[in-house]
Amino acid sequence: MEDLPVFTNDAIVFGLLMIALGFVFYTSSQKSGFWKKFYAVVPALLMCYLIPAIFNSLGLIDDSTSNLYFVASRYMLPAALVLMTLSIDLKAIFNLGPKALIMFFAGTLGIILGGPVAILLISAVSPETVGGMGPDAIWRGLSTIAGSWIGGGANQAAMLEIYEYNPELYGGMVLVDIIVANLWMAIVLMGIGKNEKIDNWLKADNSAIEELKTKVSNYAASVTRNPSLADLMILLSLAFGAVGFAHWGADGISAFLSANFEVFTDPKSALSSFSSDFFWMITIATAIGIFLSFTRFKSYEGAGASKLGSVFIYILVATIGMKMDLGSVLDNPGLIAIGLVWILIHVIVLLITAKLIKAPYFFLAVGSQANVGGAASAPVVAAAFHPSLATVGVLLAVFGYVVGTYGAILCTILMQMASAG
Repeated sequence: MEDLPVFTNDAIVFGLLMIALGFVFYTSSQKSGFWKKFYAVVPALLMCYLIPAIFNSLGLIDDSTSNLYFVASRYMLPAALVLMTLSIDLKAIFNLGPKALIMFFAGTLGIILGGPVAILLISAVSPETVGGMGPDAIWRGLSTIAGSWIGGGANQAAMLEIYEYNPELYGGMVLVDIIVANLWMAIVLMGIGKNEKIDNWLKADNSAIEELKTKVSNYAASVTRNPSLADLMILLSLAFGAVGFAHWGADGISAFLSANFEVFTDPKSALSSFSSDFFWMITIATAIGIFLSFTRFKSYEGAGASKLGSVFIYILVATIGMKMDLGSVLDNPGLIAIGLVWILIHVIVLLITAKLIKAPYFFLAVGSQANVGGAASAPVVAAAFHPSLATVGVLLAVFGYVVGTYGAILCTILMQMASAG
């Protein structure tokens, strides 16, 4: 009982999160004074993430006793994707070129190389941290982080089954995964406020991105109207009707694959992630949004479709922030150090690649989150640049599901060799 947070009622927790979001948006809208200077340094989106993390760290709320992240990720995220893709220009997305894919695979390579390099570096300072024998071997546990950071939860579960890490120690790996991934997401969000300076340093050409943003903004301006109650109800019916269809389709596809193809049900199979309900739900919701962008419903962007989608995204950001306990960073310093070195290698590979191909920070940030954060956070980061770009995050995250288990297996083989060395 002593470990329970102060507030366990989700109605109260949701109220706190909404107050936090309201506070951030109110203060960030100030045109002068302290808050104007504050938000010139700290992005508002980061504060939407950080304040719930502080609530969690103080013991006021706790993700483990709440269903809010589940609701936000399963209901609000797919709804947001539908609303944000209503006005998408698919041709303009493809005109962004190959740099998005290159940065995604650079991020994947950084994770694959980062694991063994982290083991080698940490072993020189603290050999016992990377030791262990049999099921307790640290490299086996780190394989689950590799699965999570390249693909997602399904890939992580697959790696746990493949390498049979001690389940009693698995919680420590989950903690490293959450802490390091969320710290990196906070840094990525902070970088969004400085993306022009970063692009200048990278000598990046972001004209295609700006062209897409301008095109979508101009279209929205051409159809803008004061939304009526009918407009809002139609938008909500499109969004959550699509969510319902996406869940129905995801359940059906997952059940069909599991019932008819053993390769999708075997946890040790590299294809097991395709039996994930979440994967199919996100994929179907995005496809519905793209389909609707070719219909007359596209004009509902003028009634505030992407703004309503952004509301859902910010609520999701707040629930993601609930997962971060700032006080637990030092609970297992050795494993946290491995995670930090690992993510640093990932970042170095991304920066080198971005510098070589002159890729904008947008591609670096979304390519990284499509790996480390997956389908839940990649659209969030992409939409932070502009709502019309959320689809890019989803499409890249889908690649993460595809290559997740294969990449994690390669990473684990290298980590096993590094541990033996």
